[in-house]
Amino acid sequence: MARSRVGTVKRLALAAGLMLGLSACFRPLYGPTPSGAPLSAVLASIQVDQATTPQGQERLGHYLRSELVFDLDGSGQPSEKRYRLELAVSETVQTPIVSSVTARAESATLYGTATYKVVPLDGSRSVTDGTATGLVTYDRSVQRFASLRAAREAEIRLAKLLADQIKARVAAMLATQP
Repeated sequence: MARSRVGTVKRLALAAGLMLGLSACFRPLYGPTPSGAPLSAVLASIQVDQATTPQGQERLGHYLRSELVFDLDGSGQPSEKRYRLELAVSETVQTPIVSSVTARAESATLYGTATYKVVPLDGSRSVTDGTATGLVTYDRSVQRFASLRAAREAEIRLAKLLADQIKARVAAMLATQP
């Protein structure tokens, strides 16, 4: 019995030592950056450009830009801009379920792709770039207005999904920049 307690204490001490040693490896995302500025101030210094979209898909680009402007600097206070976020967005709609009775699509899946690039305003090298993807589904109805409104709400949800991905990736990169 005494041996099992000693073994348990040793294992706990070893685990605590490992956790303490590894705790120095982690850094909170929204803590100060290496330059000393809070990450929220660095994110607020990003100017979000109008999204480049194919014709007819401008609404998704508008929603995405609005979400990013709010997510990056929702304070409403003017801040000095140091970076520019360039966006290119596209979407496709697929209707996987078609009613055999009415021959109409009962649901739709909206796929979205947003390519982004963060560059300093002085035009030097790109800080980060990448592609965010997402999909949302919505029900279609025989009522035209209901289907139109559901499609628009799906675009808004897709824009929020893409904006969250872009913000997280950009924040992770800028958190390590001097």
